[in-house]
Amino acid sequence: MKEVRIVLGVGLMLLVLTAGCKKTLETVAQYDRPLPPGQLALRKITDPRDIPDFVPACYNRVNLVAAINESLNYFSRPSSKKYFPYGQITHGQAVASLQAFAALIQTEKDPDKLNRLIREKFDVYISVGCDDKGTVLFTGYYTPIFNGSMEKTERFNRPLYKQPADLVKGEDGVILGRRGADGSMNKYPARAEIESSGMMAGKELIWLEDPFEVYVAHVQGSAKVRLPDGKLITIGYAANNGHEYKSVARALVKDDKIAADKVSLSAMIDFFRQNPGQIGPYTNKNPRFVFFRFEEGNPRGSLNVPVTRMRSIATDKSIYPRGCLAFAKTELPRVRGGGVMKRPFSGFLLDQDTGGAIRAPGRCDVYMGQGDRAGQLAGHTYQEGRLYYLFLKGSGGVPMPMKGSR
Repeated sequence: MKEVRIVLGVGLMLLVLTAGCKKTLETVAQYDRPLPPGQLALRKITDPRDIPDFVPACYNRVNLVAAINESLNYFSRPSSKKYFPYGQITHGQAVASLQAFAALIQTEKDPDKLNRLIREKFDVYISVGCDDKGTVLFTGYYTPIFNGSMEKTERFNRPLYKQPADLVKGEDGVILGRRGADGSMNKYPARAEIESSGMMAGKELIWLEDPFEVYVAHVQGSAKVRLPDGKLITIGYAANNGHEYKSVARALVKDDKIAADKVSLSAMIDFFRQNPGQIGPYTNKNPRFVFFRFEEGNPRGSLNVPVTRMRSIATDKSIYPRGCLAFAKTELPRVRGGGVMKRPFSGFLLDQDTGGAIRAPGRCDVYMGQGDRAGQLAGHTYQEGRLYYLFLKGSGGVPMPMKGSR
């Protein structure tokens, strides 16, 4: 998952679903509007009337403590301290906020009382969003499950690759480039060259059966692979080639291959099944290439802790505080009677992941889980809403602008 979370809602749909808004590719750019230099993504709420109602979220606490504990595991690492203070939020306050919230939700069972206690004990910050008014686009991502093999066979002949030795990563996984034999550093080749040159021969990690499944694994950044004997193994993100992500869905719509109001994962699968010769030409329009490794247990986010279904989110880690407690108010899809319908959603979340397409304060990606059903939900997640963060009171004021905010 690390650094490569590209949502099906955006990466595959790229549509704007706001009320009364025409669905066009141009309008999606509004959500990627960057912050002005030096501005933080969060603004402290000073008017109690602007604090959201937490009661609906207080009814659903499934996996919340477990997700909080994963963030606390992250904060226990000395390396986490270099990302704080975030404005006036210190590392110690971020930890204390998680600990206090976990204790609170385990001791106070009444949702109304819990709501009051949260409002009493925590300062609430709102994301400035894409428009400085709090508008955030919520999308979804998931972990696909594919059939595959540890060995190349007639059926399984499409590889996912290990990280090559000549790809150099800097601190926090930033891709620095390709180190030459003379020690020089150059930009790593793009997807098309990697695919056509055979330069990755011998670095195969595992084999899948379909080239578009390979691409979906690249887009999602992790996958579960079911081997011929039925064993499920996890593959996770190791690195990428340092190129910026570009949307294949957008290219298909631009070329009139799929209508803008019809594009979805299933529509793309149908198109490529009918036009298998077009897979390479279109996936090569995205120069980013992902390398993988085996992992134990559940997929991990960019903080190197396991992500939790409907609790972990991916945001732009250059402007949002890592590992911290968040709250979202939006609409998310639910499967009902074989179909998908949107329902109001209020929930507590943990900021534990990031993504190549998740940039700027107007974007938030919700982890939907593993498998086809999660993929179905992720593909239907595309909705505006509000994103908040909660910190234990005692910070001493509104966060100050931070030059080169992390």
